[in-house]
Amino acid sequence: MQYTSNYKSKIGDILLASDGERLTGLWFIGQKYFADTLEEKHIEKDLPIFKQVRQWLDIYFSGEAPDFMPPISFDGISSFRKRVWEIMLEIPFGETSTYGKIAKQIEIETGKKVSAQAVGGAVGHNSISIIIPCHRVLGSNRSLTGYAGGINKKIELLKNEGNDCFKLQISKEK
Repeated sequence: MQYTSNYKSKIGDILLASDGERLTGLWFIGQKYFADTLEEKHIEKDLPIFKQVRQWLDIYFSGEAPDFMPPISFDGISSFRKRVWEIMLEIPFGETSTYGKIAKQIEIETGKKVSAQAVGGAVGHNSISIIIPCHRVLGSNRSLTGYAGGINKKIELLKNEGNDCFKLQISKEK
């Protein structure tokens, strides 16, 4: 059984999902791939895991790096996607990486060629956004490519972390 709860952030409403013990989903309402891993039958219920996630989000949206990680679930995803998500978890608060850099890291680990596009697919289908920080992954030229929640939310999340890489992108568009 899956459970849901809501969170109101300063940049939009968020739906949380859990298996009762671990976080299984965190999506901005209406984002691309919204609730794509949420079972059709689920119950809205306030659980300890949701209280922990809301505490994490409160700290995060105050502009601080949370000093704990709520338990999250990698159940039901491929080993490749899981590895990409684990690498995203290693990107420090306020810093960024690129799709190509993540692909290269996996290539080194596995000895198999990995494309930045394949990494992009795994990043784009991240069902636990913000906590698994897909917003910290940029294009090869440090451009603000893709974000399931929308580029404006990606910019706001990076600004929240004190990262001003978005200024470069905005100046290029002018």
